[in-house]
Amino acid sequence: MATDPKILPDDFYQTIRPKLYRRIGRSLGLAHRVLDLGCGRCELVTFLRTAYRQRVTGVDISDGKLPRHDAPSKSRGPMRCIKADASRLDFLSDASVDAVVTLWALHEMDDAAAAMEEALRVLRPGGKMLAVDFPKDSLAQRLWNEDYLSAPEIRALLSDAGFKRVRARTVFRDQVLWALGFRTPNAGTKAP
Repeated sequence: MATDPKILPDDFYQTIRPKLYRRIGRSLGLAHRVLDLGCGRCELVTFLRTAYRQRVTGVDISDGKLPRHDAPSKSRGPMRCIKADASRLDFLSDASVDAVVTLWALHEMDDAAAAMEEALRVLRPGGKMLAVDFPKDSLAQRLWNEDYLSAPEIRALLSDAGFKRVRARTVFRDQVLWALGFRTPNAGTKAP
């Protein structure tokens, strides 16, 4: 049974952030090269680099949020946070990352379909796409009055981009939309 968003505290998302970050890290598993689309202030990038020693590149269209560091650390994997459009990842080669993640950003993208096609292009065969966002009719909708995707809509978005074995469901008291898709070993990007 879904939790009524009216009974949740306004700081619900802030409260679950540590658990959510750990769940994302576990889901990405052994991915060595990770791309975070819509990274904002690179908080997830920093977490993945520190906790999982992954090489992480964060991309955000707004450089006003990006931190002013771009250096590898000896004790942690390298990280980069750069200004770029998720629908045009020209700086990345085909099949150059092991996993792609987007957190709280898919609903903000002007062309989410193009961003997912680019994610598929840069993802190595067998790699994983993890999209985490606010679902329709959630606390987030009450707080910020934005349009969010439903589980069937995000499944269709990933499937249409070419991802396989796509699954989407809500987690954390039905207030977080969690979607996974994979690039199959012989899948390429969609034909023009």
